[in-house]
Amino acid sequence: MSMFLDTAKIQVKAGNGGDGMVAFRREKYVPNGGPWGGDGGRGGNVVFVVDEGLRTLMDFRYNRHFKAQSGEKGMTKGMHGRGAEDLIVRVPQGTTVRDAETGKVLTDLVENGQEFIVARGGRGGRGNIRFATPKNPAPEISENGEPGQERELLLELKVLADVGLVGFPSVGKSTLLSVITAAKPKIGAYHFTTIVPNLGMVRTHSGESFAVADLPGLIEGASQGVGLGTQFLRHIERTRVILHVIDMSASEGRDPYEDYLAINKELESYNLRLMERPQIIVANKMDMPDSAENLKIFKEKLAANYDEFAELPQIFPISSLTKQGLTTLLDATAELLDKTPEFLLYDESEMEEEAYYGFDEEAPAFEISRDDDATWVLSGDKLEKLFNMTNFDRDEAVMKFARQLRGMGVDEALRARGAKDGDLVRIGKFEFEFVD
Repeated sequence: MSMFLDTAKIQVKAGNGGDGMVAFRREKYVPNGGPWGGDGGRGGNVVFVVDEGLRTLMDFRYNRHFKAQSGEKGMTKGMHGRGAEDLIVRVPQGTTVRDAETGKVLTDLVENGQEFIVARGGRGGRGNIRFATPKNPAPEISENGEPGQERELLLELKVLADVGLVGFPSVGKSTLLSVITAAKPKIGAYHFTTIVPNLGMVRTHSGESFAVADLPGLIEGASQGVGLGTQFLRHIERTRVILHVIDMSASEGRDPYEDYLAINKELESYNLRLMERPQIIVANKMDMPDSAENLKIFKEKLAANYDEFAELPQIFPISSLTKQGLTTLLDATAELLDKTPEFLLYDESEMEEEAYYGFDEEAPAFEISRDDDATWVLSGDKLEKLFNMTNFDRDEAVMKFARQLRGMGVDEALRARGAKDGDLVRIGKFEFEFVD
């Protein structure tokens, strides 16, 4: 079984804020001591950090739930609870993080040490020292901590390579990688010998270096899930130059030019942007009989079917076995890389807007629906946050929450929808009677 894993779905939960405390100052020589309950501490964030030592998402196969610690509760003497430490989750370079619900890209983690907060911890609840007023100098009100952010994430690993080797199975990609780098990919005389991407570093005679990825062989229909195509086509997206390896000996009875067209069609079908990447055609196995004649026919077909105003891709005849033509190929690749910029992987429509952790002023503060049992159901981010941060063990806090609902217009809205005295109203699992 392959130990390479390049996709994962995980759950992350930031820590809740600590609850505020209700306490009163009681000292021997201090008359009329007032409120003295401190605030709760901040909940821990869940933070992704890039670790260049990781190569796959295998760690997320068995550990799919990540929960940060909650903040400490507030204490007496006005002391704040301690904030929780952030939960650090290490991911490999080249990891794209998406929100599973919306499909939007949250971040693309490519630099070693790069950090991104994927779930923010809740703020601590206020202690009763915060609620003292001239009218109510000794309040018995405190807040629960704010719930931490919780979300489901999709992780995709797209290997970091400057150059990608593409082509049909058994055209010699793994052999080429093994002779131009120190990589030792599995090589065999059968299809799909390569079942995971292999990476290697190339250093040219002129001293330039670049990373090359040997990607599992594509076949027709790869973009629709045939063979291993769908699983590994994503790894071509980060490359800036594509080396299109073609078996010029036609040893398997296929036409080299038809192979060239078929692979390009799969790249285009998977992601049209892949066709923006410059290609170099690598005419491999030139040490075999008929290769020279096949290359001549290939060039004629390519020229005949190419736009007369378009620049024909460079073609380099090589033999991985005899190492013929490799120096020229690598120098040309390095030169092309120098003048090829990075390609934008995601446009603005795919990226989630910069996170805002307050309330959307335009969004409704609450929504009203009716359950099958005729209970009125209240929902909405602002309302649910107020509910979660209310300490229902304290009568003053309950009365404060009732005033907040009234101020938001909940009573009027329920009345307008037909709610009558004694009807049940539900927020989450909490139920109360509507009083007209």
